Amino acid sequence: MGRSPSASASQAGFTLIEALVALSIIALALSSIGALMATSTRGSRSLEERLVRLQEARALLTRLPDRDELAAGQISGQTHRHAWRIEVSPLVDGHAAKEQLWQPQQITLTVRSSSGAAMNINTIRLQHRDLP
Repeated sequence: MGRSPSASASQAGFTLIEALVALSIIALALSSIGALMATSTRGSRSLEERLVRLQEARALLTRLPDRDELAAGQISGQTHRHAWRIEVSPLVDGHAAKEQLWQPQQITLTVRSSSGAAMNINTIRLQHRDLP
């Protein structure tokens, strides 16, 4: 009525191949989770760097000289971890009359991080023009 020792021994546990298949499935799942976490970390770091560049750009734009003191040309400098450049040029329009009281200026701000990523912000500012 009892089982034979050979029959019970073959059904007593997992075989070596079953254990290896289970371990390989677990390893595959863990490596997929690790890759997902690494991608998520890179994305959040990139987003954080972009936000810091944006904050630097906003701070630089608020520190621009008054509209009458801002001359055409280029200004550049360095903040904590970012190099910046401001280019000011008259906004040329074919329909602009020489008698206009206000001259639009195009301002381009470039903020570059130490990693090489850059952010450009373009805006227009009006400069009062003295008429003859």
